[in-house]
This record gives sequence, C-alpha cells and structure tokens, in this order.
Amino acid sequence: MKSKVSFVCQECGYESPQWLGKCPECGVWNTLKEVQSSKFKVQSNGSLLEKIDVEPKRLDQIKFEKKLRLLTGFSELDTVLGGGIVRGSAILLAGDPGIGKSTLLLQIALKMSVGKSTVLYISGEESEDQIKLRADRIYSKKNSNLLLLSNTNTDLVCEIIAKTKPILVIIDSIQTMESENVSGLSGSVGQVRYGAFQFIKLAKTMGVPVVMVGHVTKEGMVAGPMVLSHMVDTVLFLEGEKFTSTRILRSLKNRFGPVDEVGIFAMEDVGIKEVNSPEQLFLSKHDDKTVTGSIISVAMEGTRAFLIEIQALVVTSKIPIPRRVASGIDYKRLELLLAVLQKHCNIPLSGMDVFVN
Repeated sequence: MKSKVSFVCQECGYESPQWLGKCPECGVWNTLKEVQSSKFKVQSNGSLLEKIDVEPKRLDQIKFEKKLRLLTGFSELDTVLGGGIVRGSAILLAGDPGIGKSTLLLQIALKMSVGKSTVLYISGEESEDQIKLRADRIYSKKNSNLLLLSNTNTDLVCEIIAKTKPILVIIDSIQTMESENVSGLSGSVGQVRYGAFQFIKLAKTMGVPVVMVGHVTKEGMVAGPMVLSHMVDTVLFLEGEKFTSTRILRSLKNRFGPVDEVGIFAMEDVGIKEVNSPEQLFLSKHDDKTVTGSIISVAMEGTRAFLIEIQALVVTSKIPIPRRVASGIDYKRLELLLAVLQKHCNIPLSGMDVFVN
C-alpha cells in the first residue's frame, strides 16, 4: 500500500496537498491538520494486490424481508416517521437549546425499554445522576432495562453498543463525541464526520436504529458539516417558542416516510405530552362566535387539516407611510393581498394601518 499525506481543514473539510496557514475555503487560521490515507497499489495488469472477497449481487438474488417498525410510544412521532422507527436506520434530531430534545428522547427510551427490550442512552453532556433525576421526575414507573452511559469516546461507545445489542441507541449529542483517531476537538468537522460514520455503520451492520442529537447554529442550521444531514436516513427538527408550551416536530428528510407530516407536543412540568386535539390548537376561545375581524380558515399539513384563526385590524393611519404588521403570515404576501384589494375592490388601504395575526 502507498500512504498519501494530505492536509484537511477541521472546520469546513477543505483538503489541500500541502499545509496552509489559512484555509482558502472558510478563511480560518491554523485549522489544516495532517491526515494520512492509504491506497492500494495497482499492478501493471490493473488488478489490486490484495484480493477482496466481495462480489456484487443481481437484483433478483437479493432476498428482501419486510422489516417491522419500532413504535416509540408517541403516536405523533410515529406519524412523522412514517409509522415508527425502521430497524437499522440513523435519525438526526435537531433543535434550539432547551427546546426539549433530551427530554423527548429520554421519554422514548423509557417507553421502549419494557419487557426484555433494552435501550442504550449515551450522554456526553450530562452525568448518569442528572439523567436519573430527570427520569424520576417524568416517569414514575420503575424501569431496569434502560442503560445509561456518560461518555464521549466514540470508539468506546461503539464497543459498548456491539456488546449490549440494544433495540435502540440514543446519542446525546453527536457534537460531544470525539476519538483519538481523528485530530481536532469535539464538535469539529473531522470529529463529527467520524463519529456519525461509525454510528451509522454500526446501525446498518447490526440492524439497531441510532438516534443522534444535533446542535444548531444561530442561523437555525444543524451545526457541523452539511454531509451529516446527507449521511443519516431521517432529519427531524423540534421547534417552538420559549413563551409557549407548544412544540412542533417536523421532518426535513425521511427515506422511509413522508416529509410533510408534523407532530404536535406540549412541554409540561412532567415532560413532553402529545396534544389531544391539535386540529384546534391555533384557535382562540371566544364566547361570542361572531367576532369582528376574525375568521376561521383551514390549512393542510401532510394528511392533517388544521383550523387556523386569522385576525385582521385596519385603522386610519396618521403617518405618511402606513404600517403593515404581519404575525404568522408572510409579509410580502400580505402586501400583495392589500394591493389586489385596493386595485380591484376600490378599498382605500393606502392610508390605513393593517395588522394581521
């Protein structure tokens, strides 16, 4: 074998044949690290020196068995996933800090670790005592089949997964995992890529689904390399506002189900619970049904219809440029609707303040 030396940026993954002080791709200084990659030596006849006992199979020779999905105990989550968790799949769950990712996954682990089923929960951010404290708060039943581990070593975690053979593995989070085989601190491009590759490879070979928690940047994107979203089978995003208890789970990518379904949850003091009637979640409660400036509309999210209340207020403006305030609706679409109303309905909205919620 021949060993090839290259220099890879630990921030963006840029590869260079020689060392550079500043990465030309992301512009960060002192991020290029030396990486040795081995290649097979090719003989003059074009064959490899080492024989690899791998042969491709014809499509009709491959035996396919319909794999049963694992139910999570949350019907809203199962709907978003397309009927449950597929065995051997890799799932990435992202969301803002404090939105409830760890709480949701811990409740899933507690619900699925019943009978002889074992779930392995690996945390790189909390200790076993902290996880135990939260588990006692959100789950009153005694459970002995949930295995907890607080460790950040990627290679050691892979060995423990292969040894315990659980039905589900939860990694919280992928940005905290690091290995001595890759240079750079935890959260760097090399460490995240290496950890995700090892966990996905283990999931495919053992048939054990792996759920990885991903941090997000201030722009709302998943932190780390973009290749992380391409490597996994499913990308879920948990979103919500801090001053409300409503949490919405969306699927941004799903190889085994739809991508337009949403799950509605509510964050309470005893954990995350499913909303019983999410179809009427976006309605205000009025004693009088005939409220001026309010109308009920219907919006489709996947296969579910939501009733949405639209509130509008139009008042005379005392400033040269009237205000247009939109909450929950596209601002440019609101301007378009106002222009159509003024042009074709002869409604003088040019001197009015418009508020739409």
